[in-house]
Amino acid sequence: LSMCSKLCYAIGGAPNQVAGSAASFFLQIYLLDIAHITPFHASLVLFVGKASGAVTDPVAGFFISKSRWTKIGRLMPWVLACTPFTIVSYFFMWYLPPFVSGRVAWYLTFHCLFQALTTLFQVPYSALTMFLSTDQKDRDSATAYRMTMEVLGTLIGAALQGQIVASAHVSPHCTVNPSLNTTESWHDTPSIPDPSDPLSHQVIYMIAAGVIAGVYLLGIVVLFLGVKERDDPYALNSDRAIPFCKGLALTMKHGPYVKLTASFLLISTAVQLEQGNFVLFCTHAAGLRNHFQYLVVTILVSAVVSVPFWQKFLQRFGKKCAACGISWMIPFAVMLVTIPNLILAYFVAFISGLSIAASLLLPWSMLPDVVDNFRLQNPHGKGHETIFYSSYVFFTKMSAGIGLGISAAGLEFTGYKPGICRQPDDVILTLKLLIGAVPAILILLGLFILLFYPITEESRKETKLALEELR
Repeated sequence: LSMCSKLCYAIGGAPNQVAGSAASFFLQIYLLDIAHITPFHASLVLFVGKASGAVTDPVAGFFISKSRWTKIGRLMPWVLACTPFTIVSYFFMWYLPPFVSGRVAWYLTFHCLFQALTTLFQVPYSALTMFLSTDQKDRDSATAYRMTMEVLGTLIGAALQGQIVASAHVSPHCTVNPSLNTTESWHDTPSIPDPSDPLSHQVIYMIAAGVIAGVYLLGIVVLFLGVKERDDPYALNSDRAIPFCKGLALTMKHGPYVKLTASFLLISTAVQLEQGNFVLFCTHAAGLRNHFQYLVVTILVSAVVSVPFWQKFLQRFGKKCAACGISWMIPFAVMLVTIPNLILAYFVAFISGLSIAASLLLPWSMLPDVVDNFRLQNPHGKGHETIFYSSYVFFTKMSAGIGLGISAAGLEFTGYKPGICRQPDDVILTLKLLIGAVPAILILLGLFILLFYPITEESRKETKLALEELR
């Protein structure tokens, strides 16, 4: 597999991450402070949107598994067909409609559409890994390229969105005490927004959405021109596709898949909670209102540069051993919550980036090994790849949706009020728990489950030899 093919494949996945990153970091604060909907309704939008994307995963897997081979492959037509609709839904997700009473329904509709359409992209795109090459090293290398570009896409999305929309969240009515240089003290005076503010803030958000829509088009063109999809290399002419429901039942009974999914379901929920509440935490709980966009960029730059390191690490020491890096963020996040210091915040951001890179790379690097293991146990079936990938994305999205929904509902319960300089103490405590204690517990539980994951480096080599013999 050539470097050019791996690079084009990786670039194709970046736009989804650019848009997803912008939404993960900024959609909650946009709904609360720009659209002025209640925290409860914001939690409803976030949860139902994620749930709609999760529900679309098995549906997408079902239809994709029944797709016939075309001149451009079996998976590529799905990727191309959903892209224009994804761009439109993303654009309107950041649009402030002129009516007030129906805003919740507006954002609910377009967030659900966006999540469902990105699923229709993500399932065939991620399953495409299995049809690039038959060699495990090639697939691992392609996955490392992909995760590097996806983390870079996450960085680009957060940086673009953060730099463009930062002015929409800096209120001139909230004054900083100049005598403090590590933490910031805010007067409790409510910030009364200018009548023109909503319109100017809306223009800012629409500019950001337009820029990210352009990135989408560029990435898809590169993917289509630079990647050639191959047919199933192990399937015989006599082999039949596994029926979707039967295949789903078999995957749910496959031990390595169940353990891998359960582990990273918890870990990805922890990462989503960090992403979804980090800007709110910096703005309202840590006194870092003027630094949040730079802290987000620090996290993601650290993640981008560390993906190649983690790829080398897992090649030398094994994939299960590399999972220890995910736990690095726990002590530093707890320190940031207890000691909201500016220098410490940047150090925590750097360490968190290292951990996030490991949490993103490992499941997508380990999932092909699970698929190979399943193939060896079921040698006369085909078409199960999309079932594995779609059900994995379903579980991680559903868990993330539940986590974000509960966190936003927690802010509603504790009395979050948009447009004021200082939130109630209960809100600040809730944000600290959502950044520190809750992710720490989820990560520790996920790593404990991963201890029982049965595929080792030795069993991977044995599976590779057995599949080569089969082929």
